Amino acid sequence: MRRGLALFLLCLAWVSAPPVQAETMHGVIIVVVDGDTVLFKPDHAHTSGRTFLKVRLAGIDAPETDQPYGGAATRELAARVLNRRVAVTSVATDVYGRTIAHIQVAGHEVGTELVQSGFAWAAARSRHTSKLAVAQRQARLDQRGLWQGAAPVPPWEWRRTHPKGERNRF
Repeated sequence: MRRGLALFLLCLAWVSAPPVQAETMHGVIIVVVDGDTVLFKPDHAHTSGRTFLKVRLAGIDAPETDQPYGGAATRELAARVLNRRVAVTSVATDVYGRTIAHIQVAGHEVGTELVQSGFAWAAARSRHTSKLAVAQRQARLDQRGLWQGAAPVPPWEWRRTHPKGERNRF
């Protein structure tokens, strides 16, 4: 009975908790790590005390660096954001301490553009799944980017079937 009451109260607290407020920061992308991860230097000091943040683009998943089209995805992201002023709107922090965020350059959402150009997949758990799914479907029909390949493998499957220690670079 006590355990059930404790579980009920915990669930009630979770349901009634206020939603996390998205924080928008402005600054410059100083490094592109891979096709969906960057280092961001905010204009103003961040509350974490770091001079830069590791940011993973929300709603997308790009090919791994050692996966076919991984290098192309990294170059595509770099061409769009490296050394450019951006707006970063955080939506969460992942288990690795990265800020999960939407990045905009001159009003354009970079993650959506990567999916449209065929250099990333729409992440299945994204809140923007329908918009990104439409972009992905069109990129596939137009055979843009990774969709030129015979049978592109989604990054989440690649990671599962190619453990880091066993991966080759492409």
